[in-house]
Amino acid sequence: MMKNAIQPKVYLATVTCTCGNSFQTLSTKPEVHVDICNKCHPLYTGQQRFVDTGGRVEKFKKKYGLS
Repeated sequence: MMKNAIQPKVYLATVTCTCGNSFQTLSTKPEVHVDICNKCHPLYTGQQRFVDTGGRVEKFKKKYGLS
């Protein structure tokens, strides 16, 4: 038998991707935002796409002196 007081509340969450796709699933948060989903992920689309979140590429280039 499970204890009811320690179980997290489960919501019907809306997941929103940066590409504009959204879908619903169960989660402990009512809204979830993601960078890549199955509609824009290279494995599913067959297209190579480079995702730079937070300027990591520029930071790497600056750190190592690359152009």
